[in-house]
Amino acid sequence: MNIPNKITISRILLIPFFVIVMMFDFGWGTMTLFGAEMPVHHFVGALIFIFASTTDWVDGYYARKYNLVTTFGKFLDPLADKLLVSAAFILMVELDMASAWLIIIIISREFAVTGLRLILAGGGEVVAANQLGKIKTWAQIVAIAAALLHNTIFTLFGIPFDTIMLYIALFFTLWSGWDYFYLNRRVLLESK
Repeated sequence: MNIPNKITISRILLIPFFVIVMMFDFGWGTMTLFGAEMPVHHFVGALIFIFASTTDWVDGYYARKYNLVTTFGKFLDPLADKLLVSAAFILMVELDMASAWLIIIIISREFAVTGLRLILAGGGEVVAANQLGKIKTWAQIVAIAAALLHNTIFTLFGIPFDTIMLYIALFFTLWSGWDYFYLNRRVLLESK
């Protein structure tokens, strides 16, 4: 259990705190930030989400820099991302920040890719996320952060940045999912 893997596990452990803060008001009131009015607990939840999301970059950087990349880390890191992002997306539907159909598509892709990863792992193959998958993850993170912060800053200019980023995230989610299945199609073809 090296430091990058511990950082990845810490990202998973932050998820319940993030969900609790987002779901319960705690009587903290509301605030206005760069034109966007929001409950304080949403702001705190967004900060927890952003902090947890940045650990994805930190653990990857640390693992590569100090040659601490492990099979466990290659498997756990994308799983931690999916858990955090899925929790946030489900909360967004619950809080009426996103349409359920869009989130269903995104989460379905995540389950499908995770299933394929498990099939590959069963054959002794662990595939790390490629560049397209990383773009997808960061597009999702930016979309979620913008929504959780109630479109802060962009509200001043009347730009629905959170909605635009959500559709960009959907695009990269579908593209990277198709790419992942296409690159690993031999596994599906061999199972006939």
